[in-house]
Amino acid sequence: MQDRVTKKQDVFPDNAVRLVILETPMEIKIQEIKADRLSEYAKIPISFEVKSIFQVDLINNGLDGIRLHEEKVVVSYVKNYDSYEDGGPERWVTQFNIHNWVIFLATDNNKPIGGATVAFDTPGVNMLCGRKDLAVLWDIRIHPDFRHKGVGTMLFQRAVDWSKKKDCKQLKIETQNVNAPACKFYAKQGCKLGEIDRYGYAGHPKVGHEVMLIWYLDL
Repeated sequence: MQDRVTKKQDVFPDNAVRLVILETPMEIKIQEIKADRLSEYAKIPISFEVKSIFQVDLINNGLDGIRLHEEKVVVSYVKNYDSYEDGGPERWVTQFNIHNWVIFLATDNNKPIGGATVAFDTPGVNMLCGRKDLAVLWDIRIHPDFRHKGVGTMLFQRAVDWSKKKDCKQLKIETQNVNAPACKFYAKQGCKLGEIDRYGYAGHPKVGHEVMLIWYLDL
């Protein structure tokens, strides 16, 4: 990462001068923020490159089970959730009453690098199914420069801890078969695949080919 790398010249016994690259340690802090800081949160990219997808195979038309296998795409492409018609985080307050939600912001040396949002007990949020003992991981995003560094795990754990304090029995997460990294991440966190909806996005032509995958974590 360009802004956190310093360079130093060391002289070794053979009188050779070698360039040593030192990386500044991360100072990650996670805090709860209010809705008035969603514009700051929204600046963190959520887009990712689709390099592979999980194909859904029906064995004997589904009577003998369902199998998911990862398959590379012929041509990779970028998927950006914030570009959908519903918009990004700044639109949430116009669509729902987010009074019962929690928004976490992760920073490194005061620079926003990640975020996670949990929805709870909110009329109009269909994913909650009217349950008072269910929380939904509504959003989780990590800046590309900080992915695969443990920030996502830290944010996910904060979401879990908060949901437990609300006496929730489960944390629910929606993703798609085209988001293979997310599927692997949730499985690694102990989530289990609870629903596979092959036609979940049939009413949305741009993503109609995607398969809806719903994960659950027992709390």
